[in-house]
Amino acid sequence: MLVKVFAAALQGIDAIQVTIEVNALRGIKFFLVGLPDNAVKESHERINSAFQYNGLRFPGKQIIVNMAPADIRKEGSAYDLPIAIGILAADEKISTDKLDKYLIMGELGLDGGLMPIKGALPIAIKAKELGYKGIIIPTGNAAEAAVVHGLDICAADNLMQVIRFLNGEEEITPYTIDTREEFYSKQSTFPFDFSEVRGQESVKRAFEVAAAGGHNLLMIGPPGSGKSMMAKRLPSILPPMSINESLETTKIHSVSGQLKGGASLITQRPFRSPHHTISSVALVGGGGNPKPGEISLAHNGVLFLDELPEFNRTVLEVMRQPLEDRKICVARANYKVEYPASVMFVASMNPCPCGYYNHPTKACVCTPAQIQRYMGKISGPLLDRIDLQIEIVPVPFEKISDARPGEPSAAIRERVIAARKIQEERFAQEEGIYCNAQMTPALIAKYATPDKQSLTMLKTAMTRLNLSARAYDRILKVARTIADLEGCENIQSHHIAEAIGYRNLDRENWGE
Repeated sequence: MLVKVFAAALQGIDAIQVTIEVNALRGIKFFLVGLPDNAVKESHERINSAFQYNGLRFPGKQIIVNMAPADIRKEGSAYDLPIAIGILAADEKISTDKLDKYLIMGELGLDGGLMPIKGALPIAIKAKELGYKGIIIPTGNAAEAAVVHGLDICAADNLMQVIRFLNGEEEITPYTIDTREEFYSKQSTFPFDFSEVRGQESVKRAFEVAAAGGHNLLMIGPPGSGKSMMAKRLPSILPPMSINESLETTKIHSVSGQLKGGASLITQRPFRSPHHTISSVALVGGGGNPKPGEISLAHNGVLFLDELPEFNRTVLEVMRQPLEDRKICVARANYKVEYPASVMFVASMNPCPCGYYNHPTKACVCTPAQIQRYMGKISGPLLDRIDLQIEIVPVPFEKISDARPGEPSAAIRERVIAARKIQEERFAQEEGIYCNAQMTPALIAKYATPDKQSLTMLKTAMTRLNLSARAYDRILKVARTIADLEGCENIQSHHIAEAIGYRNLDRENWGE
């Protein structure tokens, strides 16, 4: 008997339908075709063990399993359940009445228990798009898939529960959650707050400007000056995620298997801080079984690279294109996938190998050549994509010992949200542009044109401070954000002056 069971395969952060055809014929062999990987091929042993444990008999027939479309590679153990159901249905042990109404996915344990899979959210989205009544998945993925409304999420604990459901012997109550309550309940709870930061008012101001315009930021300063401490607090002042941003971010983490058990939606902007030993593939994605990299896992959030010069130069250079295009296209001989990568890039570094160049109390032991060599590890094209470059000095004892809390993140966040609202209205007609950092040269000319006095100041600064030509557009973008924070329609000279102050590394004589 020939039966068809419907499953899904992941491509990038989306899913495509896979039809599992099972035919039971006279004979004794088992064939699994349709470009399965080793994990899929091993499903035979897991299914056989699950059948025996639950008192079922593997058919004494020739079983042919075809996974269509056959030219797309099928990966992972999530096909165990649909293949098992297909085998039983082909052997007429399961009714086929419901098989065309549900998309089925799940990994089988040797006892028939169902274990969570990757990508339940994009699979649920695809099932709804294709018009299925529901999906049958492991209980561990129920909360994640239940984000999709209008789809019956039938969560099962084991193989026998699914069999009884398909035979009409047991009902599975569809799993539901209140998506709006889930989305809004955790948006304002953060583990770190800027009120805990002593001093560093100018640096906190730079963080506010960066958050308000979505600008990339680089901190340079000696050890212990608070670079990592402040970076960890950046998500607490970023504007709340929209429901679409939350869904897109959750899909990426779902495909990567990064969602914690029982989680449904990611409601806070991600903060990713990979170690400097990370490889290029781990950072941007890809690999033998393609997965999103750290830059995609930070989508709609913050990618923080601590001690930037310690990263391999080739690793840093692969970020140039995604920081500009806000997406990753990974092309290999056997596949081509695209991952979103719209991130705020934040980095920190010491000013020299010993870390104490320009320190007010500790002497630097590095030569000018060593300092230049150290700074040269960061290429000009990468610096070109960083809008704010700020120098940090250690906090004096008087500030450290001050028991009074600083301005809380909630107050800073209110100003950031107000500035972002101005930008949303400004770019409402511009597709794919949501904040000042994303402005193209044409949009800069339209919305960030300096007046005559500001233009004169900018020209003078670029001449006297030896600022590079690439700093021009960045200064205007940042000045536009500073003006938005003040609620000013036009850029004024003091906005330009503050923006110029955030271009420390563009000075040709820096470090001399």
